[in-house]
Amino acid sequence: MNSSELKNLQAPLKEKYKLKPESALITLMAQGKIGEGISCKVETGRALVEAGLHPATGGTGMLACSGDLLLEALVACAGVTISAVATAIGVDIQNGIVRAEGDLDFRGTLGVSKEVSVGFKKIRLHFQFYSFATKEQLESLSKLTERYCVVYQTLCNGVKVETFYN
Repeated sequence: MNSSELKNLQAPLKEKYKLKPESALITLMAQGKIGEGISCKVETGRALVEAGLHPATGGTGMLACSGDLLLEALVACAGVTISAVATAIGVDIQNGIVRAEGDLDFRGTLGVSKEVSVGFKKIRLHFQFYSFATKEQLESLSKLTERYCVVYQTLCNGVKVETFYN
């Protein structure tokens, strides 16, 4: 896909969202089925992922860890976003790799120490690719990717999560 094809594809959507802002509000959903043992089967739209305990919390390593899934969601979103932004601004990216790393202290998750918070302490997002882009284009690519990546923005800015038990 090139820049004009992307713009043609998105133009009617942008116009619709300008005229009817409420039509741009979409609710995404994920659902999982609590499984045998300590697991949860999640339908991803393309496959069924079974998540379980990380080995650092007693898991076998045979099931997906939810922390890994979070990092994978960040990598997927950042990869799609940088590709779309590059296409839109006319930057050719070749041999691109996106990698996310996150540091966890499992003492918090296991309740070993109340002073240790639960969750990632730090996440690092790495982009590695070959391009003939200028320094200015790369700076723009970086800025726009960070600005428009949904998962990146959600992690950086946080979001209120409501919990319901039925």
